[in-house]
Amino acid sequence: MFFKTFGNRTVKELRKKQGLTARDLSLIVKVNSPVIKKIDHVKFKNVPEPLKNRIEAVLRGKRVNR
Repeated sequence: MFFKTFGNRTVKELRKKQGLTARDLSLIVKVNSPVIKKIDHVKFKNVPEPLKNRIEAVLRGKRVNR
């Protein structure tokens, strides 16, 4: 399987790779900006599951307009 694993990267690294600010990501995922800033320095594998599912597609580059 040839897919990217996010496990050892921080949310900030993944967010910056997509060219997003914390505010942009929070608007896309529809959560408050402080929530994103709180998990910014956490490794992606340690992010709580409900939030992890919401931001995974955005960080992979597959933005979904809902």
